[in-house]
Amino acid sequence: MEEFEGKVALITGAARGQGRSHAVAFAERGADIVICDRCEDSKSVFYPLGTEEELAETVRLVEATGRKCIAVKADTADRAAMDDLVKRAETEFGRVDIAVANAGVSVAAPIQSMTSAQWNEAINSNLTGVFNTLGAVSPGMIERGYGRIVTISSMLGRAGNTNMAAYAASKWGVIGMTKSAALDLAQNGITVNAIAPGNISTGMIHNKALYSMMRPDLEEPTMDDVAPVFQSLHAQPVPWLDPFEITRAVLFFAAEASAHISGTVLPIDAGNAARVTG
Repeated sequence: MEEFEGKVALITGAARGQGRSHAVAFAERGADIVICDRCEDSKSVFYPLGTEEELAETVRLVEATGRKCIAVKADTADRAAMDDLVKRAETEFGRVDIAVANAGVSVAAPIQSMTSAQWNEAINSNLTGVFNTLGAVSPGMIERGYGRIVTISSMLGRAGNTNMAAYAASKWGVIGMTKSAALDLAQNGITVNAIAPGNISTGMIHNKALYSMMRPDLEEPTMDDVAPVFQSLHAQPVPWLDPFEITRAVLFFAAEASAHISGTVLPIDAGNAARVTG
């Protein structure tokens, strides 16, 4: 359980959900942790985003393992904020060895009525934020000749769906960026890999707005009411997966033994990958 002893892991979007799962898992395995989250709602996002209280709870869970934690309220779409976070991590912890570009939002609207604000929200949070994270951490990793970078795409980074043009475009972009960054950094001891999750059981899918969108025939749809719809998006008969299923893959890509795995995309989507090429 001390696989990452002496390492420093940076995780974006860590107030809750997948980001919190990743942060706590690295801490349990010996790493010191650097986290951020925007901790503000958006008019273009139909569900509540993480809060400062939730970010503080992630810090509490990390520190309960005995590891150190730097946490800041920061939007990954703000390059200066990400540069400042990495500089602070390098000053206080000496370096960033591992970076998980996890922060992202779901924006749902059909292409014919999507607003520019909705499009910009998806691209800024899901694509530009990943670019800013990679751009901020990679110079130090190059200098030290070591790094593990993991980006979080989506099963909709490999296929389209109704109402999801902006989200899918941003997540397809993450895959292209990941593969290109893997080539840019291949000579520097740095790996860059992507994970493409299916429906993960977090606030991104468990919210009233999405439930109503998926079951417009019901006035107050419940989790049980929407479960069959979510299940149809997978091949295996499960509606959603636990965040730790993604964390396991993050830990795999970040491991010392994964030094020669780079530029890959790992789908964890209950078999939906069988429906798409590549």
